[in-house]
Amino acid sequence: MKVTLKDGSVREYSEPKTVIEIAEDISAGLARNTCAGEVNGERVDLRTTISEDCTLNILTADTKGGLATIRHTASHVLAQALKRLYPEIQLAIGPSVDDGFYYDVDSATPLTTDDFEKIEAEMKKIIKEDLKLERFELSREEAIKFFKEKNEPYKVQLIEDLPEDAVISLYKQGEFTDLCAGPHLVSTKGVKAFKLMKLAGAYWRGDSKNKMLTRIYGTAFAKKADLDEYLYILEEAKKRDHRKIGKEMGLFMFTDEGPGFPFFLPNGMILRNELMKYWREVHYANGYQEIETPVMLDRNLWITSGHWDHYKDNMYSTTIDDQPFCIKPMNCPGSILVYKMQPHSYKELPMRLAEVGLVHRHEASGALHGLMRVRCFHQDDAHEFVAPDQIEAEIEHIVKLINKFYEKFEFKYTVELSTMPEDHMGSDEDWENATNGLKNALEKMGIPYEINEGDGAFYGPKIDFHLEDCLKRTWQCGTIQLDFQLPHNFDLKYIGADGEEHQPVMIHRVVFGSVERFIGILTENYAGKFPTWLSPVQVRVLPISDKFSDYAKKVTDKIKAAGIRVEMDERAEKIGFKIREATLQRVPYMLVVGAKEQESEMVSVRSRYEGDEGSKTVDEFIEAVSAEIRDRVRREEKPAEK
Repeated sequence: MKVTLKDGSVREYSEPKTVIEIAEDISAGLARNTCAGEVNGERVDLRTTISEDCTLNILTADTKGGLATIRHTASHVLAQALKRLYPEIQLAIGPSVDDGFYYDVDSATPLTTDDFEKIEAEMKKIIKEDLKLERFELSREEAIKFFKEKNEPYKVQLIEDLPEDAVISLYKQGEFTDLCAGPHLVSTKGVKAFKLMKLAGAYWRGDSKNKMLTRIYGTAFAKKADLDEYLYILEEAKKRDHRKIGKEMGLFMFTDEGPGFPFFLPNGMILRNELMKYWREVHYANGYQEIETPVMLDRNLWITSGHWDHYKDNMYSTTIDDQPFCIKPMNCPGSILVYKMQPHSYKELPMRLAEVGLVHRHEASGALHGLMRVRCFHQDDAHEFVAPDQIEAEIEHIVKLINKFYEKFEFKYTVELSTMPEDHMGSDEDWENATNGLKNALEKMGIPYEINEGDGAFYGPKIDFHLEDCLKRTWQCGTIQLDFQLPHNFDLKYIGADGEEHQPVMIHRVVFGSVERFIGILTENYAGKFPTWLSPVQVRVLPISDKFSDYAKKVTDKIKAAGIRVEMDERAEKIGFKIREATLQRVPYMLVVGAKEQESEMVSVRSRYEGDEGSKTVDEFIEAVSAEIRDRVRREEKPAEK
């Protein structure tokens, strides 16, 4: 048989081999670090026997699939520890998830986080026992009988929902056996570093009519260093929570009268306006025309666009003069009406219409989270109408523009290509052409990408940009969507060079995605220490006492006249207190003025970047800071002394 590895190399074997045997054949080091395998795209145990031609990906701990296998095994170790400590406990499900694992349990004894130390100690014993995880199968009838005898009603329910001829997979480790499809590590000893994180309530099968179970969350990593880094990031993320910083800096607020509807405060408006000023400059330079379309339009428009059929549960509706209207969840139908206003020639294409439109989408109350998940936000859209032969060039143009923005904010990013979902409009042929158009553009630019099967928009495939922040968290922001459907639904036309009517292709794209969410991401990425050009207050003048207020006001007025955002702290407080306050407010520059400064007509400069920067004339300071703001550069901060 021939086994094709991830790098394209082929290994030939005359007899069946397990995944671990093939890993050992490749290298002993690889075998030691192997967690699982992926055969023809399906994740399997290391003990799985391969007996025919296939593709094989060896999953080590530093791969997503390998780490998921470690975490899945950790969930079984947790379940075994719970059964040892609380024999009456009944087990539901225990999968791995993106950031760890959990197990849902029904416990007569209420569990609290105070129990974690005891549970973790038992888990460590199980890991030390080096228990082998052994997979075996039972018929559906045998499996039901097995778990009834174990008094595990939730397992019985899961099995009873499977077909009568189903073969049921179970895993045994020591005295503990669980219903599971796998895969798992060879032994409990492979769970090197773990921690229980929190408790939550979870309805059985996610149905509020069912019993509330206790969900125990944990996380696991291949190395203690990785776990320590993860825990550090969690702690750092708490400090950087944009909701906390937003309140401290007076950026935005929420009220009980408008859950999910953000209020931007004066400092937040300065930040948002500066961000959008830069956005407009770049777009104008790249051939975009800005428009604004109504926030509410006739429902028939949304029926024609397909949004009503595919998105109505997330849309807000009302009635005006007995006519149903919808508040827009997207900007695209408005841009289409602008395009349809007059005839167009091929000479006008690509036509780039940009709109920072306020959209509303209904989100469940439990999903709301600061600026990250809201019910209304500004979407920095552009809708571009192009001829079919312009698609690849225009995609390249957009990618370069998006890259310019992310480089400005020093974000690294990865790219995903999302393909046709089950719930879609249009023919398979249109979808194939659109998907190939995006693929060709990415490959021509040499941009690596992953395929995200079935996650395209209902009207077309898309390229998604996932930003990585300073804590290595990822955020999906920019997107480019190629759409053959809406131009067809709205009968859009342009006159070609041949004098005949042709249908344009529509490209939907955003850079920030949601402006509000992007501000939340920036706030956490910078921990509120925005570059000077974005900072709501750029300079604070601090007189040592009220004797120097007149000079401080003169300095303040001169800086303000230069177009720099400046405040003067006139409070009757000690200078040390004023400096601490300005530091907590994350003000980039503090100018201390006293007798020496007044006499020499200078200022003592303290900055967030270097600390004490010495004395400068007001003109010298204005010149340096004005250049920093004009060029929108970000000064690096001096590392804090340990």
